[in-house]
Amino acid sequence: MSETMGTEVTRSELELDGGRRLRVHDTGGAGSDRLVVLWHHGTPNIGAPPEPLFAASERLGIRWVSYDRPGYGGSTPVPGRNAASAADDVTRVADALGIGRFALMGHSGGGTHALACAALLPDRVLGTVSVAGPAPFGAEGLDWFAGMNESGRASLTAAVAGREEKERHEARATYDPAMFTAADHAALAGEWSWFHDVVGPAVEAGPGGLIDDDLAYVAAWGCDPRSITGPVLLLHGGRDRVVPCSHSQWLASRCPRSELALHPADGHISVLRHAAAALEWLVRNEKG
Repeated sequence: MSETMGTEVTRSELELDGGRRLRVHDTGGAGSDRLVVLWHHGTPNIGAPPEPLFAASERLGIRWVSYDRPGYGGSTPVPGRNAASAADDVTRVADALGIGRFALMGHSGGGTHALACAALLPDRVLGTVSVAGPAPFGAEGLDWFAGMNESGRASLTAAVAGREEKERHEARATYDPAMFTAADHAALAGEWSWFHDVVGPAVEAGPGGLIDDDLAYVAAWGCDPRSITGPVLLLHGGRDRVVPCSHSQWLASRCPRSELALHPADGHISVLRHAAAALEWLVRNEKG
């Protein structure tokens, strides 16, 4: 079934084998010949595409497609999923919509899932943008926790200890505004206040999706980012306290066709003010 959300986005339910379901979001509609950018959301969010970028995407001729990761919104939980499992979900979504090739963009943990899809779907992915995304846990030569704010470190350390400890941590965890810089808070109060619309629905049924995400971030991806053959743009803020910029610096040194766009004054959210330029980068790469 499908449901129109305002005048911009169509929401549908994709039924998979075994009774599993994915909720899909699409700004294009059937027959659209615009560049498809498949959005991978952060943690904890639902998968609605990034409304603050709609004006830029209309100008550039971009169609957004996205989905709620398992355990969020209208998508069935899949405990034990890893980053690589997103490639199968993306394939199912694209096939159902009749989409052959597409670009990828992900923010925060969505960057990890976007890069995993780029590694595993080289024949379908035109280019990938990871915005403030984590590198693989345990990556050689990277102090993975260095530079994270205290609450974020505690949350992911609990995930390293396993599901039970992570569940106990989430039962007592509270929002920590110190994870964001002053620039981040300004962005959240302004254009990127959109995040309030996608965070609330993501956790209203409990922290299950967040727990599965964090367990995936501290586990093996199931693929190697060094195997990505397509172009990659790594966009990161130099003052990021959630995912330190050293993660994108590490990825840039390993992904063969990567570019690092480091913005020293930005944090985890404020760096998204450069996301429209990243969309322009995707369009240029799609045109060759």
